[in-house]
Amino acid sequence: MAKYSEAFKLQVVQEYLDGPLGYSALAKKHAIPDAATVRKWVTFFQEFGLEGLKRKRKKTVYPVQFKVDVLHFMKETGASYSETAIAFGMNNPSLIANWNRAFQENGIKGLKPKQKGRPPMSRKPRKQPGKQAKSTSLSQEELERENELLRLEIAYLKKLKAFRENPDTFLEKHKQQWHTHSKKKDSN
Repeated sequence: MAKYSEAFKLQVVQEYLDGPLGYSALAKKHAIPDAATVRKWVTFFQEFGLEGLKRKRKKTVYPVQFKVDVLHFMKETGASYSETAIAFGMNNPSLIANWNRAFQENGIKGLKPKQKGRPPMSRKPRKQPGKQAKSTSLSQEELERENELLRLEIAYLKKLKAFRENPDTFLEKHKQQWHTHSKKKDSN
């Protein structure tokens, strides 16, 4: 979409107001792709004067409630985007079209301002200690428990093997351990 200077817009609008040419003829004469552009310039000039033809250099941030009011007005009255923009003193009807689309897709959340740009980087990357420490300690606890179970299983299998190979020696050995432990307990 071509950007036109304020002087050029004013010239085209004056030609329309002073002369016999219509929107389409002026659009062809000045190589403007669409007659609706000329009609928009004329309408905004008639409503707002020279301010209606100026491009705004500063971005106006509209509150969510204002956007809702504009869309509600447009729905209730059946006004077009251009008529609604004029009613609310705006010279950019496409902004209202964007609000309407965002509202249709996302509801009120679509009308809220969005944060621009990338989030700032901190000097050191953030680590999430709660999540990482918790998962590390949990997995470490699980591994320790598994190791303990494996040690018990190995000890059990060794004793079982020793018992199967020579049951008398195994029982004699454990009887001696039992007597020494019981004597220690009795002496206290």
